Amino acid sequence: MFDSLPSLVSYIKIFVALLVIVNPLGIIPIFVAMTASNSPPESNVIARVAAQTVAVVLVVSALLGERVLEVFGISIASFKVGGAILIMLNAMAMMQATPSRVKQTPEEAEEATAKASIAVVPLGIPLLAGPGAMSTMVIYSSQSKALLHLAVVVMIAIAIAMVTWIALRIATRVGGYMSMTTVNVATRIMGLLLAALAVEIFAGGIVELIPALGKPDVFRYGQ
Repeated sequence: MFDSLPSLVSYIKIFVALLVIVNPLGIIPIFVAMTASNSPPESNVIARVAAQTVAVVLVVSALLGERVLEVFGISIASFKVGGAILIMLNAMAMMQATPSRVKQTPEEAEEATAKASIAVVPLGIPLLAGPGAMSTMVIYSSQSKALLHLAVVVMIAIAIAMVTWIALRIATRVGGYMSMTTVNVATRIMGLLLAALAVEIFAGGIVELIPALGKPDVFRYGQ
């Protein structure tokens, strides 16, 4: 049971990867702008509901994502390649310090400012728990068939939601002290980490689809 589980380092990697792609730090300026007309209690409620949305989306992705792929006849290897491309698009947008259209279009952003409740949409979905985060959960939850592995991945998702809740709760207080330059620098660094993660997932998916690429001598002349 325990032999089939990934190492502790692998679980730390999953946590860091999800933290980077959910990016609660980068959402602080957006949260402050969207809740500018709300009272502190109302902002706290929005923060709590947004974090709960993140938890639900990530947990459901971990529990049911692979089953949905099986229904459509999509292999995990193919999903890794597709998910890696999606994650890379998010990473490129983060390195440019611009909102990714994969998460939210300008039209959706304009519509969001007019909504009375923004906790679930667009804060929870897709700004925090967007397609990239969902793809990451499906990919990592499929690493092992052990129930303990799935339980640990679910706990990581809940931990990410708690970090998101804390970030949004303190957003109003720290938002005024955070310059856009500081946020952009942090976002670009996280984007670089996310790009490296996307390359690793893409390479792993390609090797699973074309096993010959994983052989050390595959590109040697005459082999």
